[in-house]
Amino acid sequence: ADGSVTDLRFTGHGCAISQASASMMTAKLKGKSRAETISLLRAFQTLVTEEGGDVLQSLGDLRLLSGVRKFPQRVKCAMLAWRAIEQALQQPAGEARVSTEIES
Repeated sequence: ADGSVTDLRFTGHGCAISQASASMMTAKLKGKSRAETISLLRAFQTLVTEEGGDVLQSLGDLRLLSGVRKFPQRVKCAMLAWRAIEQALQQPAGEARVSTEIES
């Protein structure tokens, strides 16, 4: 494997912001290299947290979520799926499974 994101899925329930962000993220990251994925993750984080941040044009439709920064309590909703991919990147290739569910 060349380290690119070949398969990425999201299954879950949540508010409209978290669902939209997760759906757009999975579409955006498929086929991207690890470096591109990390770059997009950082750019998206800047988009939703920093006013007037220099936003990459490469974010495309994800830029529609920029208004979230006006509602700090919703930033975590927009970032949820992105935090999951960040955790997945810390696992061995081909073995990444991330869950926000509490295991018993």
